[in-house]
Amino acid sequence: MSAHITADPTATGTAVFPARPEWLTLSAALAGEVPLIADREGIVVTIAPGAGNGAAACFYPTLDLIEVDGDHLKIDPATADPANPSDRTRYAGVWGALTHECGHAKHTTWKPPDDTPPDVLDAAKLMEEPRMEAAQVRRRPDDRHWLRACTKEIVAADLFDDPDEPPQMTKYNAARSATLLLGRVDAGILTRAETAPLTSVVRGVLGKDTLRELRALWREALRTADDDADTMVELGRRWCEIVATDPESDPSGTPDPSGTSSEPTPLSDAIDAVLGKVARAVAKHRLPQDPAARAADERARESAAATAAEHAREVVFDSSEPGDGTTETAGTRPPTAQERNAARVLGRTLTTAGIRDRVAVKTASPVPPGRLRMRGALAADAQRAAGALPTAAPFTRTTRTPVPTPPLRLGIACDVSGSTHAVTKAVASTAWIIANAARHTTVPTRTATVIFGHHVRPITRPGTTPAEVTLFDARDNWEDIPTAIDAIDGALGLSRPDAARLLVIVSDGDFREQPRNDGQKRLDRLRARGCAVLWLTLNHRDTPLAGATVHRLTHHEIQTIPHRRGSVTLYCSCGWVKDCPTTTDADTHTAHHLATAPPATDIAKAVGRAAVAALRTAR
Repeated sequence: MSAHITADPTATGTAVFPARPEWLTLSAALAGEVPLIADREGIVVTIAPGAGNGAAACFYPTLDLIEVDGDHLKIDPATADPANPSDRTRYAGVWGALTHECGHAKHTTWKPPDDTPPDVLDAAKLMEEPRMEAAQVRRRPDDRHWLRACTKEIVAADLFDDPDEPPQMTKYNAARSATLLLGRVDAGILTRAETAPLTSVVRGVLGKDTLRELRALWREALRTADDDADTMVELGRRWCEIVATDPESDPSGTPDPSGTSSEPTPLSDAIDAVLGKVARAVAKHRLPQDPAARAADERARESAAATAAEHAREVVFDSSEPGDGTTETAGTRPPTAQERNAARVLGRTLTTAGIRDRVAVKTASPVPPGRLRMRGALAADAQRAAGALPTAAPFTRTTRTPVPTPPLRLGIACDVSGSTHAVTKAVASTAWIIANAARHTTVPTRTATVIFGHHVRPITRPGTTPAEVTLFDARDNWEDIPTAIDAIDGALGLSRPDAARLLVIVSDGDFREQPRNDGQKRLDRLRARGCAVLWLTLNHRDTPLAGATVHRLTHHEIQTIPHRRGSVTLYCSCGWVKDCPTTTDADTHTAHHLATAPPATDIAKAVGRAAVAALRTAR
């Protein structure tokens, strides 16, 4: 008979509370969690040393009482916090035993007739164990972990009446072990690999045919309803017939003459091996996280990220101190006519970049136009035949309505570390074109621009558009991209889903490990919250952060390297290289290369297309 479910109407429980009040407090805390696990109210929980009717836990149906043996807790009861899902791992076995008894409280509702033979009832309750756990995990899949965590305590209470007398090599003991452990494999609690040692031993004792017949019984039990007592009793009777026990008397088996009752047997060793495998697997398994706790953790992380972004905004945009270090601007210059045209071209592209697709709305109508649905037409005919007013709407049609164009928030971060020294002019020009494009959009657009190296400096403050191109040097040996992303997020609210949002990063991605990892976390957060990220690379060898839409920026900055014999080598930032015998040839090739380069408007169009692609991806 199962030791952890007691149907005796005269039972009063076995718990005797010690003087310490912590057990009372913990009992009340466990009782508060039971309604969610058992899906029923009114169950009292008692946890104390010695409770549980000799098992790790016990359910008293007539009392609506669950007792848990406090000796299995292994921690100070005053420190236990069952309401916190992450705390339950410290006493996984106890929590699993409580979950197991909650499963009995919910799903073991069948009541056998009073004249049911004891052996038949015992066999039915053996099959009830995997049946109940299968029903519990169908309703609450995450409970599987906790049911596995208490397998040793629960199965041991059903198999080992006396820990000093392990199961002997009898047909009855082999059948009990198979029903309790192999039955849990078909229930989806244990795995075949974990129970392989027991399967081999049980097959040797029972034979393949008998084991197959028993499996058919417990698999039928798994499909039995919670309140179907007739089927469970009949399965118990058939179990006794297969095992060849007398349904009218206590079970008896012929022990293995080669061993004594106190010595380990192959069956007990196999059971120990199974329980050990399960315990090790549970210890390695990642615990399921409660959805409410996961949501609370997410809210806490988001609050911390928002606080960091606001702090970065204050430091970068609101501080009047110039700061120290080499991260600084190098004056300004008027924009060229090409740059102005490029800004206008890009502005027109950004106007439609945030447009959402048209929304399809399906409506039903009793009259055309629309597509006729035969089910609706037949329903209308039936209503008319019955003399009722037809309410069916057999015609359906789909209309598509464009949603309003959302406002746009555009942040720009430019890398000014030493590795970008050769392309500072192109980066400054690109930053001005993108920021100035906000003036030419027909949707409300807010921009902010920063440069980042050892420090983060503002170039364009939120809500303003630059009149001149800001130049800067690139001599820093650090890349503080995390602060740059935080500052722009805090200034423009890139993590708030109330507008189309785009972060443009102009960089070669050559970062140290720490800023790269921290920057990746910020970028992932923004993308998860719907912000598009466009990464403008400067060279085919660049290494942008993962997840961004990447576009290689076309730029032309020529470096001249003279040689002793008067020859000159020309290097362009676009990758073009030319060896010239004289400086005159170098000037000619330089002029030709720049004259044949794509105009700034074409470059702006390409950036605009990349921006549109990034915004579409972020939806």
